[in-house]
Amino acid sequence: MTHRERWLAALHFRPVDHIPDEEFGYWDDTFWAWHEQGLPREIDTNEKADLYFGFAPRAQVPAHPGLLPSFERKVLEDRGDHLLIQDENGALCLVHASGQSSIPHFLEFRLKDRASWERDFKPRLDPDDPRRLPSPEEMERLKREWAARDYPLGISIGSLFGWIRDWAGFEGATMMVYDDPELLEEMMETITRVVTRVISHIAPQVDLDFGAGWEDMCFNQGPMISPRDFARLMVPRYRRITEILNEHGCDIVYTDCDGNINQLVPLWLEAGVNCMFPVEVAAGSDPIALRDKYGKQVLLLGGVNKRALIEGKEAIRKEIKRIEPYVREGGWIPHVDHRVPPDVTFENYLYYLDLKRDTFGIPTPPPWEERRPADWGSKQ
Repeated sequence: MTHRERWLAALHFRPVDHIPDEEFGYWDDTFWAWHEQGLPREIDTNEKADLYFGFAPRAQVPAHPGLLPSFERKVLEDRGDHLLIQDENGALCLVHASGQSSIPHFLEFRLKDRASWERDFKPRLDPDDPRRLPSPEEMERLKREWAARDYPLGISIGSLFGWIRDWAGFEGATMMVYDDPELLEEMMETITRVVTRVISHIAPQVDLDFGAGWEDMCFNQGPMISPRDFARLMVPRYRRITEILNEHGCDIVYTDCDGNINQLVPLWLEAGVNCMFPVEVAAGSDPIALRDKYGKQVLLLGGVNKRALIEGKEAIRKEIKRIEPYVREGGWIPHVDHRVPPDVTFENYLYYLDLKRDTFGIPTPPPWEERRPADWGSKQ
């Protein structure tokens, strides 16, 4: 089977030669720690790590449903250990000057009210901006390339709440539900129009395998807005997005949401978002509980508790044994339930990969020295 055939079969509960071999990625600090534990120093990005570990590829259409252009990311002030920056969403925040992975300390958000929406954000969400799509010439080239592909290809379905939270901040976005619901709904509707316009252009031309979204709208106790508000504001708009994909034969749609997603899963399913990712176990999103409750309605990407990899080999064995019968049922591609943190040793991670591959019949890639591209050094 090609990886595309395998990926689609696995997520449609059909027989496969082996479970697809995928992982989510790593924090920058993890690379730094692993360089001292045996990882070659040339492996310092997620893209390089995917090649090094031999994971199967996935790709997305180069279409842009978000802010266009984004705000310029720039350093405004050097404060020694920290840098004051403006990020791609126009927010002012402090980040570690060393590049250490951490959530930025946000000081001010660009989106504050209707005036800032009209001035700074709405003009960047023009659904007819030609820069959102590949040029006609590039599109024809890509279509020829994709026609012969052996990997899954998807398209972004955007973010209805997560982007707004990034523009206005957690407090600003959540309070808007009560203080200015008309503005919040207008912003979600604007995003939906951009996303549906982009997908409507691409889907008739390309055989898409999945839609991919991002929300991150849950803490470990549940969602940032009530399920009632999610149902009112987001379900109908997601439904419009997923219906276009479904009409063109694409029936796998996921969104990336950390935290405890349990209250939102039935609403996402109602909206046509049928795949949960990355299913963060320690936050309360137990993939086995989701499968027991929703059966084959719900598809899963992730769901391997990162804390087991921190604890050590015995915990890793217990975690793989825990999920094994459910993964074998299909509809679940297992990988670590977020980016791998530096608390996980390189030794434990290699043990986890070996055990996962052995358990699910995944072939072990040849040694890196045999797979390392001849022109690798020139690409660094």
